[in-house]
Amino acid sequence: MFIVEETIAGADAVQIPKQRGESLLDTAVRYAEERHWDVVPGTWTEVVDGAHVCSCGDAACPAPGAHPAEPGWADLATGSAGAARRMWQKQPGASVLLPTGRAFDAISVPETAGLLALARMERMGLTPGPVTLTPYRRTEFFVLPGAAAKLPHLLRTLGWTTTSLDLAVLDEGSFVAAPPTRVGRHGAVQWARRPTQENRWLPDAEELLPSLAYACGRDR
Repeated sequence: MFIVEETIAGADAVQIPKQRGESLLDTAVRYAEERHWDVVPGTWTEVVDGAHVCSCGDAACPAPGAHPAEPGWADLATGSAGAARRMWQKQPGASVLLPTGRAFDAISVPETAGLLALARMERMGLTPGPVTLTPYRRTEFFVLPGAAAKLPHLLRTLGWTTTSLDLAVLDEGSFVAAPPTRVGRHGAVQWARRPTQENRWLPDAEELLPSLAYACGRDR
């Protein structure tokens, strides 16, 4: 089970669980063991002259402590709990990254649109998959792989284009930073909808897109 702390956020009082009480190592192992997600350690933050800086060495890093540590990161990703444990034992402070385009894709929308869409889905009786809330005020909805290829057609049927909405798909070659990864001084990634038995089977993008497109349209 994931350990969470419930907080309230958003105009529709959507509950935002905040994971606590587990190390990054334990969490990475749980993602691999319980959800069968590939995981890979990313960068981490270090204190240099009293300031938290990214281990990549870039003083202006846009995602300090929350991006791949090396070019071949995708090949290092593993779904083995044992291998994940060994990786994080080498660097316990490494961020937890989940490659997209494998077990899931992620549809990224602005935070306000994401919270509105979640409230709308709840009223409609839809069960979204896990959803993250990032420090950059984005929500990322986990859906079945293949969402990017379907997106243009699905949006056209709803009366939108891929450039008319602030909506993007993270698929093969990309990743999401998973809770409780911290992005430097910006804050930590949280679960807007945590992984549970109820959402173990991910929805198809087609099921969620009407609510997401509607919310993004309202949010423009």
